[in-house]
Amino acid sequence: MKLKTMVYAAMFAAIVGALGLLPPIVTPFTPVPITAQTLGVMLAGSILGAKRGGLSLLVFVLLIAVGAPLLAGGRGGLGVLLGASGGYVLSWPIAAFVIGYLVEMFWNKQNIALLILFNFLGGIVLVYAAGISYLSFVTETPWTKAAFAALIYVPGDAVKMVLAALLARQVNRVYPIIEKDKKSKFSKAA
Repeated sequence: MKLKTMVYAAMFAAIVGALGLLPPIVTPFTPVPITAQTLGVMLAGSILGAKRGGLSLLVFVLLIAVGAPLLAGGRGGLGVLLGASGGYVLSWPIAAFVIGYLVEMFWNKQNIALLILFNFLGGIVLVYAAGISYLSFVTETPWTKAAFAALIYVPGDAVKMVLAALLARQVNRVYPIIEKDKKSKFSKAA
């Protein structure tokens, strides 16, 4: 693994951790708090690409697993990953990978609308599907009830989705981290 890859992965794991310093919003509807950290997931995939974005969130999840209090509210440890919000957090590496994969695949056609779509698919649809299913299983709540409770996240996540797209578009324009290899299958597909 290249040193540059490790540095980018560590940097975005730190960014997601720093977003956890913003206090979580606890609601009476669901045991999973509203946090700013999914913004970091979307940014990691949109800016770093599939491999580096997924790796950065994998590092983050592993740090949480060993007890680092990096989640909003200073939470960390296996208990958090096995608890109600575990499905959301465990889906973050996959979400960053999916967002990054889509960004790489459409690198030459990149625009704000596509970035918003990619953040929606990876950062909302995938994360919600995993989080709601896991929450339903862990709390023995019907899936539909858990899904209905998750609607409280939609307004904030919609803002994060657009903000991540705007930030990623600017970073990718000024300082593209995703390597644009002419021989890659992504360039041929675009």
